[in-house]
Amino acid sequence: MNSKKLYNKDLAPTPSSQKKWGWFEIFNVWANDVQSLFGYTLAASLFLASGLNGWAVFLALILAGFFIMWLVNLSGKPSVIHGIPYPVFARVSMGVFGANFPAMARGLVAMFWYGAQTYAASTAVALLISAITGNPGTEMFLGMTGVMWISFIFVSVFQVYLFWQGIDLVRKFLNFAGPAVYVVMILLMIAIWAKAGGGLLSEVGNIFSSGQRSGGFEGLGSFGAFLAVFSIMVGYFAAVVINFGDFARFVKNEEEMKKGNLWGLVGNVIFFSFITLMITGGTIALFGEYVAQPTDMVAKVDNMVLTIVAAFAFFAATVGINMVANFIPPAYDLANLIPSKIDFRMGGLITAICGFIIGGMWVAVITKMGIFPFVNTLGAILAPVFGIMITDYYIIKQQKIDVNALFSEDPRGKYHYNGGFNMKGMIAWILSGYIAIGSVWPNILPGALGDFFANLGGGGGYAWMIGAALGAIVHLAISSGSKR
Repeated sequence: MNSKKLYNKDLAPTPSSQKKWGWFEIFNVWANDVQSLFGYTLAASLFLASGLNGWAVFLALILAGFFIMWLVNLSGKPSVIHGIPYPVFARVSMGVFGANFPAMARGLVAMFWYGAQTYAASTAVALLISAITGNPGTEMFLGMTGVMWISFIFVSVFQVYLFWQGIDLVRKFLNFAGPAVYVVMILLMIAIWAKAGGGLLSEVGNIFSSGQRSGGFEGLGSFGAFLAVFSIMVGYFAAVVINFGDFARFVKNEEEMKKGNLWGLVGNVIFFSFITLMITGGTIALFGEYVAQPTDMVAKVDNMVLTIVAAFAFFAATVGINMVANFIPPAYDLANLIPSKIDFRMGGLITAICGFIIGGMWVAVITKMGIFPFVNTLGAILAPVFGIMITDYYIIKQQKIDVNALFSEDPRGKYHYNGGFNMKGMIAWILSGYIAIGSVWPNILPGALGDFFANLGGGGGYAWMIGAALGAIVHLAISSGSKR
């Protein structure tokens, strides 16, 4: 019998009749995830801060795309087969109640990203308002102007409205947003390329290699910087990697999921990274400085038609990723916490409120810690959970799941373990997560371990890789022989 503490209609396995997603739906999930304003700023920063030849960074990003594809194929398979979302799948390795901890960790990370992406989307609206009115605004509160606050509030309310209309409108919005941003990015690339001159393609790789390594890349050799770029990009996708089952549960079969991941993830990473490389290199050649924000770039190009079209496309794309990566997952995660009290819509509303507070503090508080430590810290929190879940499912449980037991609080249940908690999984997460976060902030680690990571360099860029590997190894070591 299903427990009210563990079951509601949003968490229940997706019936075969409702598994209507094919490869194109998965393609659009990734299209919106890859091509956000924050994603562009991160990729552009990697080209600049790594001090590598631009084409070497491009290669690292492509390899990261293939690696992430492999990871999500692993995490998505059980949800395709059984129709269960991420927080329910986490019960297999963490226990029926223990899964609340990794589910809420994912939810909290999503709330941080939700605030960051809401702020990013609001810069596109502010660009449009400033272009039309000629008024950039003056600083008012928490580092933002009045125009920025109006834009930020508008985006926040619009996202809640969109989500409240249901998943079908969200899907339609994503299908519009994906192509729209590419049109604008291509137009922006052509405009900058035309102004910078025809020799840009041959010069663009060397523009970055002449710069000093910064942002945690200091002291790294070329290979170390290459690995750090690779790992930071993996860390950026860490949140979606871990809860990919929230989308895979709606896919018809595993083949459709894999096809969608190949074209949607790898294809978009290659295309988007190339556009980022050309635009970023072009702006340095054209303006003599690095312009991190695409909205600032559009303003510098100074074309009213491009400004209006770009503002709408950037807004749509960034709201799109918020729906995919930062609204839907915590809605499930919060529902998993108290299924009888919190449904999917209420979970989304709680996410929006928390995200509004975080986004409001983005300029004045959060950006002061730097973009790379922010990405790496969030990745380090979740990385061990991925390693634990995958090891548990594929090696310890041999890909066998009793779905009914996932919704039962019977003490004799297969996933009840000790009072509903699998302490082996919890211990593996705490130990691995502590070290992974310590690779970003070595001062929290004792003696020799702290010195090791402090001297490793890369600014914690390897955090996700370290956390996921340790989670898998520690969980396998202490759970060896257990098939429960």
